[in-house]
Amino acid sequence: MTINYAEKIPNNVNLAGERTLQRALEHWQPHFLNWWQEMGPSDFQGCDVYLRTAVSVDAQGWANYGAVKMPEYRWGIFLADAVPERSIGFGDSIGRPVWQQVPGEYRSNLRRLIVTQGDTEPASVEQQRLLGHSCPSLYDLRNLFQINVEEGRHLWAMVYLLHAYFGRDGREEAEELLQRHSGNSDKPRILTTFNEPICDWLSLFCFTYFTDRDGKYQLKSFAESAFDPLSRTCRFMLTEEAHHMFVGETGLARVVKRTLEVIKELGTDDPAKIRAHGAIDLPLVQKYLNFWCSSSLDLFGSEISSNAAAGFASGMKGRPDESTYADHVLTDVNLKLDTPEGAQDVPMRNALNEVMRESYLKDCEIGLKRWNRLIERAGHAFRLALPSTRFRRSIGSWVGLPVDPQGRLVPREEHARRLYEWIPSEADHAFVKSLMRRVVEPGKMAGWIAPPERGINNLPVEYEYVRLN
Repeated sequence: MTINYAEKIPNNVNLAGERTLQRALEHWQPHFLNWWQEMGPSDFQGCDVYLRTAVSVDAQGWANYGAVKMPEYRWGIFLADAVPERSIGFGDSIGRPVWQQVPGEYRSNLRRLIVTQGDTEPASVEQQRLLGHSCPSLYDLRNLFQINVEEGRHLWAMVYLLHAYFGRDGREEAEELLQRHSGNSDKPRILTTFNEPICDWLSLFCFTYFTDRDGKYQLKSFAESAFDPLSRTCRFMLTEEAHHMFVGETGLARVVKRTLEVIKELGTDDPAKIRAHGAIDLPLVQKYLNFWCSSSLDLFGSEISSNAAAGFASGMKGRPDESTYADHVLTDVNLKLDTPEGAQDVPMRNALNEVMRESYLKDCEIGLKRWNRLIERAGHAFRLALPSTRFRRSIGSWVGLPVDPQGRLVPREEHARRLYEWIPSEADHAFVKSLMRRVVEPGKMAGWIAPPERGINNLPVEYEYVRLN
């Protein structure tokens, strides 16, 4: 189905044929726009930004590019095309037709899953709302705003499901999505990671690399759902999510590249001298990786989870890329998990969070290998690494235990003494923040980051991607 841009809310779900639903969403729309003005990118609402906008859900040519003011961006509701005669691909009801409506017995749990996913979308916009004032280039500023408007559209995706399939409860939850705010002491966002402050661009690149990658895995698991509208919604969201992770991977690569240039210029890898030259030393990059990766690992939940088992059994939530597995029922198989008490055999259904976490970490390793190749080619022995899944956990078997980034239990006194050897200290944050000076001349870059290899949509890096007032 094509997207109808003649309507007040662009969509390919035939809103015009469902007048009650259309009126409810049109009532929600001004609340969303008010939220965007108050909590979206600060002080850039009147700027023309070179943004991509979805115009279809076809894998080929699904987006148009052009200058638009962000409050005029055409947020809408887009579902991937339905798969004819699609059946449930896993769990106790494998082979049965997928659901076009929410089964009553799963209504509460499905709503909770959709609300939790929906809550992350505006949260990240709120976390990033001040970053425009310290952008390293117009290229990066535009990428930030592209992420922001697409997270806004992903909020619309979840709000549509709440309105269309959950009645009054869904409408009330949609309102609540705009009333919680990242870091708010009274009404914080649901998940801890989305209340962490993002005060610098190194944090943004880590967030988009690690936390948006978690988002990718959550969306891929929902894309397998027996609830077909959720599956179709998430399949299209994945198309947009790829750019967010690209920003993280290439952003971190550019930080590493610039640091290597400074090391060569100075003839030393001494962190103090690198910082004095206005670049970010590699050990500090490692600290940021440790912080954001460990924070994102918690988003998968506990290693042993009855909720994961129930979601799989019912068909609500599958494994990412479920079709690549041989066993789609998992009734007589265990997974051996390492716990503080030793190895433990756990029914596979209860261990699915850990299965997804392991797949996620393998995906994360791809970027690490690319960044380390840059370091290796420059002739240095230093290597970036992912922290252990046991490190700095606030949920699951290893919660609160004094574990170092290599996964070793250490005395609590040593852990407390050395923690800021492993994650950024206040002084580290202050240093990185001191580098965050806005650069907005087309083609120019801040001194702590290398330019990208290419521009956006075949345009040169020097293009004026954001026209400032």
